[in-house]
Parts: sequence; structure tokens; C-alpha cells
Amino acid sequence: MTALKHYDIIISPVITEKATLGAENNQVTFRVALSATKPEIKIAVEALFDVKVKAVNTLRLKGKIKRFRGIRGKRVDVKKAMVTLQEGHSIDVTTGV
Repeated sequence: MTALKHYDIIISPVITEKATLGAENNQVTFRVALSATKPEIKIAVEALFDVKVKAVNTLRLKGKIKRFRGIRGKRVDVKKAMVTLQEGHSIDVTTGV
């Protein structure tokens, strides 16, 4: 895969309190494309950050229906990937790619 394809798969890092607690277990959380598979996510993370990936866990969050000033709207669907890295490898998501 090309570098542009990797950037299409990995959208952004997730920086929340729960995601940063995963850093203790050598995990990093990313928002990924809805069509991305676990092997594609693994290849993209290894290529972009030059690390070895141990495991990839994914989840899909369905968009909620919300109201704003009486008008119904829907949040977008999101897919997240929790990437566990091999021992000795780390990613600093605050510096960017």
C-alpha cells in the first residue's frame, strides 16, 4: 500500500482520558475509516509510525440521533481501533505525523 492509502485508513488519534489510560498497557487509540479491516490498520500503523503491532481491536460507534433547537440531526458513525504495541515500542500522538 502507498503512504496516501495509509493516511486514508488512519484518520486521527483519540485523545481522551480513557484512551490515555491505555498507554499504561502500551495501547494507542485511533479513529479509522469505517471500511478499514484489522490487517489494513496493522499495516498502516507499522508503516506510518515505524513500530511493531501486537494486536488490533476495533469497535464501531453508531451515530446518535440528536435534536438542536427542535431540528433532528444524526451524528456520524465512527470506527475506533485500539492498537497494542510490542514491548519497547511507543507512539507519541501529541507530536503528529
